[in-house]
Amino acid sequence: MAETTHAVQFVTLHGKRRAFVKQGSGPALLLLHGLACDHTTWTPVIDELAKKYTVIAPDLLGHGLSDKPRADYTLGGYANGMRDLLTVLGIDKVTVVGHSFGGGVAMQFAYQFPERTQRVMLVSTGGLGPDVTPLIKLIQVPGWFRVMGALTLPGVRHLETFALRTAHQYGDLGPLRKVTRDLDEVADIVESWKDRRTRFAIRHLVRAVIDWRGQIVTMSDRAYLSDAMPMAVVWGREDQVIPVRHASNAAALAPEVRVEVLEDAGHFPHKNHPEEFARILDDFVSTTEPATYNRARFRRMLTSGASAPATALTPAVAPA
Repeated sequence: MAETTHAVQFVTLHGKRRAFVKQGSGPALLLLHGLACDHTTWTPVIDELAKKYTVIAPDLLGHGLSDKPRADYTLGGYANGMRDLLTVLGIDKVTVVGHSFGGGVAMQFAYQFPERTQRVMLVSTGGLGPDVTPLIKLIQVPGWFRVMGALTLPGVRHLETFALRTAHQYGDLGPLRKVTRDLDEVADIVESWKDRRTRFAIRHLVRAVIDWRGQIVTMSDRAYLSDAMPMAVVWGREDQVIPVRHASNAAALAPEVRVEVLEDAGHFPHKNHPEEFARILDDFVSTTEPATYNRARFRRMLTSGASAPATALTPAVAPA
C-alpha cells in the first residue's frame, strides 16, 4: 500500500491538546499506537481501512503531536482519555485495535467501558506475559533520563539515527533481517526523545507498567470477561520486543480468541504486511457480531470470576 500523510486534527480536553487523525466513514475503528510511537505507525493501513470504516488514530498523551504534561500516564488514564475523545467526536461505539502498549490501553478501555466497546484486536500486545526486551526495562532505571538527554543531543542523535536507518535498509536484505527489521521505528523513537517532555512522559508511563522483572500489568485475572466480547490477536513471528509465544497465552486465557501469527514480521506486523493486516482486521469485524453490553450478564461474570483463582500465565509454544 502506498503511504500518505494524513491531516492531523486537534482537540483540547481538560486543558490538554490531543492530536488525532480521522479518516473515512462507516463503523468506527480506534487505532492505538505503542510506547514512544504515534499515529504514523498506522499510516500503511489507514487509507485501506478508511474505504470501509471510520478510522480514528490518536497520538496518546505524551506522544507525537499531543501535549506532554505532568499528568496521569496510567492505563486507566489513557482509557479515560480515549473515551473523552470519542465522546467529543460523537462516536459511541468502536472496535479498539491496540499495538504493543496500545494493546494494554485497548484492554483497559474494554474493561472500563464495555458499553462502548464492540470488539478488541491486540497487535503484538503487552499484558499477556512478563517478558519484554531489556531495552524497555532500562527506561525505568535511575539515570536513564539524563543519559538519554546526552545521547539525543544534535550530532550524536543524527549519527545514531543514521546508523539505525542504514542498518535497517541494508540488514533488511540479508540474514540479519530478523534483528534489523524494526530499526527504522527505533530511529524515529530516538529522534522523538530529543524533547525532554517526551522523555519525561515515557519514563513515567514505563514505570507504571514495567519493573526490573518485566511487565507488571496483565489481563490474566480479567480474561474471562472476553467471553462477552469478540477478541483477536495478531503477532509477528519474529518479534524481538515481546515474544510471539505470548500469543498462545491469549488463546489459553480466552479460548474464543482468534490468533493470527504473520510470518516474516517483527514487532510491527501492520507495517511489515499492511495488506494482510487490513484483510485480517476487516475479516474480524465483518464476521463477528459486535458485543452488546448487558449489565446483568456482566455482573454475573464478575461474581463468578471473583470466586475462582485468577488464571496464571505460563510459558507456551508459539502457534504454528
